[in-house]
Amino acid sequence: GHFCRSLTRLSTTAMEACGCVITSQDERKVVERCGKFEDVLDAGFSCVLPCLCQFVKGSISTRIQMLEINADTKTKDNVFVGIKVAVQYQVNGDSQSIQDAMYKLTNPRAQIESYVLDVVRSSVPKIDLDNVFLEKEEIAASIKEMLGETMGRFGYSILATPVTDIEPNMEVKRAMNEINKAKRLRQAAVDEGEAIKIRSIKEAEAEAARTEIQAKADAEAKFMQGQGIARQRQAIVSGLRDSVNCFKADVAGVDSKQVMDLLLVTQYFDMMKDIGGNSRSNAVFMNHSPGALQDLTQAIQGGFMSSLPAAPSFAQAQRH
Repeated sequence: GHFCRSLTRLSTTAMEACGCVITSQDERKVVERCGKFEDVLDAGFSCVLPCLCQFVKGSISTRIQMLEINADTKTKDNVFVGIKVAVQYQVNGDSQSIQDAMYKLTNPRAQIESYVLDVVRSSVPKIDLDNVFLEKEEIAASIKEMLGETMGRFGYSILATPVTDIEPNMEVKRAMNEINKAKRLRQAAVDEGEAIKIRSIKEAEAEAARTEIQAKADAEAKFMQGQGIARQRQAIVSGLRDSVNCFKADVAGVDSKQVMDLLLVTQYFDMMKDIGGNSRSNAVFMNHSPGALQDLTQAIQGGFMSSLPAAPSFAQAQRH
């Protein structure tokens, strides 16, 4: 490969010495006559006249080229950072620009690098470290503006100057990561506390709703129980009234009071029988003399009748 390239260069030099010049698509060649600029050769085949002192001065590439520049500088808050800038530039295709690029500038890459370093080191020290990451587009625009104005005088166009990397000192980077980590942990703790608060509120609301529903259910149950007890007592009164009326109808010479006394004493002895049959009941001592039985009847009648004030028909039946 090296031999072939060397052979190609020798062939090209020999052809140019004979006045035959071949220019590639991606370059332009400058022709001088007696050391003075004569012409720019475009791509393809061209002829020069060595006998008239016309010679090829050199060639300039028209490709887009890129130069990566690392600039070390200090921010406003005294943090050293490394900023990497990628400059994309190209020689303009007109004859005057190619002439300027050939004769006015010896080392365009060094020139571009010096201007980039100047812009970075003059703008970044005015910005805090946190804002450098936010304002890198402004830094890139400043670099492009400065280079476009300066390199345009030498026939070059600046296509783009993106800031591709901002690298703080390792210790600073570690500290920034710790700060970010602490901030995220603090936010996570706040979010967790807010979640616990919301969950507690919702649980309390649910408990209050359950208590309210239970209270309403208990109230409804007691209301229904009261209605049941009232209907039970009403049924008892109705049954007693019917019993008294039937007994009077079947047995002559018996008034309502006597029938009522008999029913009450019967109910009383039934109750005592149930108490005696219950294994958990205690002993009950009773006086069963004739006088005591009369007193017992009066006591039962008085207690039972005093608890039934809402039965006028029953009271009327007793009076009769």
